[in-house]
Amino acid sequence: MILLLSVGAAIFLALGLVLTTFGLRWLSPLVGASFSVPTSFLLFLLLTPVAVDFTTLDWRAVAIFAVAGVFYPAFVSILNFVSNRALGPNLTGGLGNLSPIFAIGLAILLLGELPSALQWVGILAVCAGLVFLALDRARRIPSTNLRLLVLPLAGAFLRGAVQPVVKLGLLMWPSAFGAALLAYSMSSVVIWAARLASGQKTPPGARAGILWFMAIGFCNGTALVMMYLALGMGEVVQVSPVVATYPLITIGLNRLIHGDRSMGPRGLIGSLISVAGVVAVILG
Repeated sequence: MILLLSVGAAIFLALGLVLTTFGLRWLSPLVGASFSVPTSFLLFLLLTPVAVDFTTLDWRAVAIFAVAGVFYPAFVSILNFVSNRALGPNLTGGLGNLSPIFAIGLAILLLGELPSALQWVGILAVCAGLVFLALDRARRIPSTNLRLLVLPLAGAFLRGAVQPVVKLGLLMWPSAFGAALLAYSMSSVVIWAARLASGQKTPPGARAGILWFMAIGFCNGTALVMMYLALGMGEVVQVSPVVATYPLITIGLNRLIHGDRSMGPRGLIGSLISVAGVVAVILG
């Protein structure tokens, strides 16, 4: 079940990333995020009566989930949307999910989770494969834009850092839906505050863009709750590397939806190495 939830999270993350290209035709990243993130919040709010058990609520966990929500998905969504516009979904996905390094490093410090030797090999293989994917995509962008690689890397750090922190909260209050609800409530506040402060408005005739970002919000919200469910059942080292393979799925969906057939030899090598790494993590 942990594997299925982790793979499901990767699929929905990839789908949201690929669909972002459509939404950005009408809306800026910040305005788009102001529709996608609240959509997920409303979805979780509607599910709250049947999905959240408040009888076991722990206020320490509430505080942890709320603080985590300030950074993820709020800042990560904005970083991904900006990176998607500047670098495209494949490179954003490829570089943006070196998160297992950050996630597992913090899991060792906060939770005492020590990967086995085979899992370490798998984690390094996953990350190495994603680097190959990123290098395959990076050769297609102008050298003047290489500084933009900090966007997906910052997203990777925040996404990775949040996972062991949320796992800590789930040990106190094992409610993935509660964690997702609090995360998206805080993120909605952060994003709308940023939008109001920036003065950005919804352009006229942007209904299609709003609908696309609402669909993206559904995908990202589903991915988040599946990842939190997996974290509630297993260790960070079991979940993070599998979720991290969403760039591989992004490439497949990008080819299917956008007709992108630009993967080079390094991209193919990176895909094979990453898949082998996931197998090692699972077997470990």
